[in-house]
This record gives sequence, C-alpha cells and structure tokens, in this order.
Amino acid sequence: MAAAMTRKKAEELVEKAMKGNDSSHDASHVWRVRDLALSIARDEGLSSNSESMEIVELAALLHDIGDYKYIRDPSEARLVENFLDEEGIEETKKMKILAIINGMGFKDELAGLGLCESLPEFGVVQDADRLDAIGAIGIARCFTFGGSRNRVLHDPEIKPRTELTKKQYIKKEEQTTINHFHEKLLKMKKLMKTEAGKRMAEKKHKFMEEFLQEFYEEWDGKA
Repeated sequence: MAAAMTRKKAEELVEKAMKGNDSSHDASHVWRVRDLALSIARDEGLSSNSESMEIVELAALLHDIGDYKYIRDPSEARLVENFLDEEGIEETKKMKILAIINGMGFKDELAGLGLCESLPEFGVVQDADRLDAIGAIGIARCFTFGGSRNRVLHDPEIKPRTELTKKQYIKKEEQTTINHFHEKLLKMKKLMKTEAGKRMAEKKHKFMEEFLQEFYEEWDGKA
C-alpha cells in the first residue's frame, strides 16, 4: 500500500514539475520510459525482487525532474531528493534511485562519470530512457526539442562533432537538429546495457538510418 501511494505521489510530482516543458520532455515521455523500464526489468529477471522493481519504477518516474535543460530555479535540482525524504524511502534504496538518476545521462557517459554498472536497475532505466530517444518517437522528440530551442534544422556546412566532451555536448553553439542524430542518437544502439534493450534498439536504429537517408535525398532535391 505504501509503495502504491508513493508511486501515485511520484506521478503527481511528474505532472506538476514537468508541466512547462516542451513535449520532447513531458509527462508522456516519463510514462513511456516507466513502461519500457518495467518491461525490460521483467525480461532481465528482476520481477521476482519487489524492491528492485520499485527502484526501477521510481527512478524511471523521477529521472527527468531537475533536468539541467529545463531548470528554472536552483531549488528544482533537489526536488527528487526532497520527495524521497518526505516519502520516508529507506536510505539504501534512496541512494540507489539517486545514483541511477544522476548517472544515466549521455553527458555523464561522455565524461566517464556516473556509471553504476553494479546496480542491475541502472542499465534497465537508462536503456528505457534511451529507447525513447530513438526510432519514430525519438525522431519526433528530436525535432520538437530542436524547434523549441530555435535550432537550425540542417546546414551541410556544419559537420557533426566527433569525440564530443561533456562540455561540448552541453554547449549550444553550432548545433543542428540533424547533427544531433550523428552526435548522439545513432550511438545509442551500441550503448545499451541490457540484452532486452539491445534487441529493442535494433529496429529503432534501422528506422533512423532509413529516415536520414530519405532526408538527405530530399534535401539535395533527389527525391
């Protein structure tokens, strides 16, 4: 009963905290990630452990609250930790949830930070988030986010950046929406941590490759 109440309150916090975000990072994104994470967790054999499943669900629900791209007030960075404290989440469980959330970002992987490979729940939640960033939904989210930041759609003169550092990734200058596919999204397939995530990524990756091929042909007036 307590876990169900905490989940409901977490859902309410998501709705409230993410209300002002563009639709690339809204509550619908979180619901998809939560569903994917629970599905992957079952495939990875975590369903027999109720604590693991609770960690997966709460980390998935809370993972984008306090996202650096959307923070409007410094206090928002502590929303998740404050919520877990208010809900009386046991310290060890709380630290696992925070470790997953704080370590799962692409920028942190670029910096070699935050990889909690020892936590089986980590790869589950990270893969779920990354699966929602690729495929048809991922393409839609990419263009939605680019539009919300008035980002250039495509400029053949601006080449995708290679060997990105965390600082370069966060930097906004000279980023185009199409280059984001090459700088991040097409790399997701190889970065999946779970076997279930790897399987799901195959089809989504192929769809993005086909989309980009069609995009470039139309851009060049060949289709």
